[in-house]
Amino acid sequence: MILITDHLRARLLANGAADTETDHVPVVKLFDPTGPATWLLAELDADGDTLFGLCDLGFGFPELGSVSLAELESVKGRLGLGIERDLYFHASFALSVYAEAARCAGHITEAERFLRQAADALSKSHSELPPNTAGLARR
Repeated sequence: MILITDHLRARLLANGAADTETDHVPVVKLFDPTGPATWLLAELDADGDTLFGLCDLGFGFPELGSVSLAELESVKGRLGLGIERDLYFHASFALSVYAEAARCAGHITEAERFLRQAADALSKSHSELPPNTAGLARR
């Protein structure tokens, strides 16, 4: 299976080339069909190999980070099966929401309940931050 089609590659590269840090919506979901590993990927560096997204190797600690496309393509798991792309994945939230939901669930989840709770928690935490007065205190 082709993990990253030309269309997906173009979207991932565009996200990776963004001038500002942006909380992108995941573009592709990859998974190990014989194990718990899952990746929600949102960006691809100009090198064409370094992907960024939410990585869950199945140890209960999903985290945001980078992964090599070449390494993912070379993985052969149990029964000799490689990593596959979820053909039906469609992201509904930004990567930070999936990351927060995964932190709470202990694994990447697409459960609507977890994602809504994570989105609500993130929106509340941003609205409750005190204004940045560091520069004003020095005057």
